[in-house]
Amino acid sequence: MNDDRAPLLEVRGLTTEFVSQRGGVRRVVHAADGVSFDIARGEILALAGESGSGKSVTALSILRMVPPPGRILSGSILFEGRDLLALDEPELRRVRGARIGFVFQEPMTALNPVFTVGDQIAEALEVHGIATGAAARARAVGLLDAVRIPEPARRARDFPHQLSGGMRQRVLIAAAMACRPPLVVADEPTTALDATIQADILDLLLGLRQAMGLSLLLITHDVGIVARVADRVAVMYAGRIVEIGPAASVLVSPQHPYTRGLLASVPGRTPGTRLEAIPGAVPDLATLPPGCAFAPRCSDRFEPCGESRPEPQTLSPGRTARCFLHGGAAR
Repeated sequence: MNDDRAPLLEVRGLTTEFVSQRGGVRRVVHAADGVSFDIARGEILALAGESGSGKSVTALSILRMVPPPGRILSGSILFEGRDLLALDEPELRRVRGARIGFVFQEPMTALNPVFTVGDQIAEALEVHGIATGAAARARAVGLLDAVRIPEPARRARDFPHQLSGGMRQRVLIAAAMACRPPLVVADEPTTALDATIQADILDLLLGLRQAMGLSLLLITHDVGIVARVADRVAVMYAGRIVEIGPAASVLVSPQHPYTRGLLASVPGRTPGTRLEAIPGAVPDLATLPPGCAFAPRCSDRFEPCGESRPEPQTLSPGRTARCFLHGGAAR
C-alpha cells in the first residue's frame, strides 16, 4: 500500500546524456545533469527555464522516452514507490498512459493524421484494458466533453487537421487523462496558442486537478504561467536545477541570479522602465565552463564561481538555490 504522505514522484540525481560525433570529435552533452525534485499528490510543479535548459529532456526521461542518441546515464525515478528505471519494457508500458499521462508540445506531430481523434482516445482506453469497442468510443466522447470541446460526439469523428490548435491541445489533454492517471506531464502545453486560448487551457488543467486530484509536472518557459498555476517551481539552467521552492516565494524573492534575470526580463513588470535582458547566451552544453554554468553571464559572480561547481544550499524548508552567494562547499 502506498503512503499518501510520501511524494508521488521522486527524481534523484537524474543525468541524461547525448553522445554524437561531429567532424571526428566526440561530443557529450548532459541535457539533464544531476536533476532532483519531488512532486506531492495533488501538486503542480512547474519546471521553468529558457529553451535548451533541459526541461523537456527531463520530462521525457521520467517515462524513458528519450530519443536516440540520448540515454539515461544515472539516477533514480521513484513513482508510487517503484523505480521506473528498473522496470522492464512491458512493465513500463503499463505505467505510460495508465499511471502517468503525457501532453506533448506539438499536437500535430503527437496526433496521428490518419485516425479520428475519437479513435485515438479510444485506443488509449483499449490498450490499457479500460474499455473496448463502442464503450471505448463513448468514453472518448465523454472525455472530449470533459475538456470542453463543443459538440464532442461530432468532433470525435474529426481528423486532427479539421480542428483548431486549441482544440487539438484539448484532445491531447483528453488522451492523457483517459485512464485517470495520478500524474500528468505537460510539455509546454500552451506555447503555440494565443493568449485567450492559453488562459482557457490553463483553466482546464486547474479544473482537472481539482476534479480528479491529479498531480501535474508543467514544463514552461513562461513565468506568467508559473505565477498562475504552479504550487512550486524548479528553475533549470544548462541541465541543472538552480533554484526550487514555493512558486510565490521564488517569484517574489528569487535567490539565484539566473532566476532574478528571468523575472527582470518579463515585460510589463514596472511600467515606464526598460526591459532588462540577461547578457550573453546559453552555453553549449558540450563545452560548459568548469565552475557555475551561469557564471559567464552573472553580474554577481566572484572568485569561486568560475572555478568550482556550487552545490544546492537549503535556504528554508523546501527552498534551495545552487549558488555561492549562499555559501556552501564546491565540487
